[in-house]
Amino acid sequence: MEQPFIIYNTLTRQKELFRPLHAPNVGMYVCGPTVYGDPHLGHARPAITFDVLFRYLKHLGYKVRYVRNITDVGHLEHDADEGDDKIEKKARLEQLEPMEIAQYYTNRYHHAMEALNVLPPSIEPHATGHIIEQQQLVKQILDNGFAYESNGSVYFDIEAYNQKHRYGILSGRSLENTLDASRSLDGVGEKHNQADFALWKKAQPEHIMRWPSPWSDGFPGWHCECTAMGRKYLGSHFDIHGGGMDLIFPHHECEIAQAVASQGDQMVHYWMHNNMITINGQKMGKSLGNFITLEQFFTGKHELLSQAYSPMTIRFFILSAHYRGTVDFSDEALKASEKGLDRLITGIANLERIQPAATCDSETEKFVKSLRQRCYDAMNDDMMTPLVISYLFEACHLVNTLIDHKAQICADCLKELSEVMHLFAFDLLGLKEEKGGNDNHREEAFGKVVDMVLELRAKAKADKDWATSDKIRDELAAAGFEVKDTKDGAVWRLP
Repeated sequence: MEQPFIIYNTLTRQKELFRPLHAPNVGMYVCGPTVYGDPHLGHARPAITFDVLFRYLKHLGYKVRYVRNITDVGHLEHDADEGDDKIEKKARLEQLEPMEIAQYYTNRYHHAMEALNVLPPSIEPHATGHIIEQQQLVKQILDNGFAYESNGSVYFDIEAYNQKHRYGILSGRSLENTLDASRSLDGVGEKHNQADFALWKKAQPEHIMRWPSPWSDGFPGWHCECTAMGRKYLGSHFDIHGGGMDLIFPHHECEIAQAVASQGDQMVHYWMHNNMITINGQKMGKSLGNFITLEQFFTGKHELLSQAYSPMTIRFFILSAHYRGTVDFSDEALKASEKGLDRLITGIANLERIQPAATCDSETEKFVKSLRQRCYDAMNDDMMTPLVISYLFEACHLVNTLIDHKAQICADCLKELSEVMHLFAFDLLGLKEEKGGNDNHREEAFGKVVDMVLELRAKAKADKDWATSDKIRDELAAAGFEVKDTKDGAVWRLP
């Protein structure tokens, strides 16, 4: 079935019909993590958002090349051309090689993504493995007159660029005031204007991560890596570039400028950005010191958490809001997500308990026959995952109604209901049953039910109702339980 997929393009600030440049091939690039610390909830949101997009585009029949980078090269803090290099700083503190730090946290990131059921990308390039490509990008920009060398460093000349193109088309920012303010600082430092950003930075003597170049022993500016690697693996024009909304300025704005300055036109067709996760209305992130790592969520070891939360609870929590809306974290919200996930997983599991009838009642048939397209319509409207979840909850309500024999469903409709619920919950939203978390709750409830049955058996024995007592024992044995009578009562186990 051909689906008209609509996405919101940050560049044009409107929803657009998705038309791949080279259908059925789709090129998608997403900014991955800088690996100098444990992954946190802020890392989970873009990973899950674009994982759902990756899954859905493939489901629609596209051949997707999904590139998600690893930033393992040492950059100066916030790309401010001065300050701390976060990877090197951590390496010095722990007396390790910078690449040991990068590898350790890359592994931690991968483990967290696997727990969240995030599919691995098609290609995962590392910035340190593409220094040559980044140097080639810098040379092209220099040759085209949009950069200058200064004391071994190379800076992007925003004023020269602005004379032929417009800097700020993605963020909507005007640089006139910034450029005017920076002119009074001409001659101070290495830059022509304070708004210019580094393409290549000369390394100071104490800087560990450095590479030879025509300009100096140094390292590339932060913005170079995505432009260079995106072009290497997806070509000079590709479909989707994604990341968090906090990357719109300056990172993605600078990427657009670099692409245009080096090749003459824009490289990316659709820009997509997920919104932030907040705590009490403030962005969650390492720089603000208010983040909670994914490991802390999984173990419950944080002062803001009352319990541990499973990876699927975290995934469900993120998908319960539209990717372009903010998500405000709270322990109460996670508890609600845990209950919602359990309701959904239990509803799907309960499909096996339904015995089909010869025919459907009219309301059931109407609901089932419309469910698939309603879910598609929600996904096709810029990935409205909260709406998909609400439709799946309606399906869970129908399942309960069918189990209670308050409605009836034929075999064909039951098969359709099952296929749709599995497709959207598991294949496209990427949810799954997991050990721990929701399974622990079910096992606890399961044990209580068995204990209650054995209490009924004990009562039957006390009443000398041997037929009922033996029937309960035999039925439990047939179901695989071992029941042993002791002086303190009956005990049971599953072999």
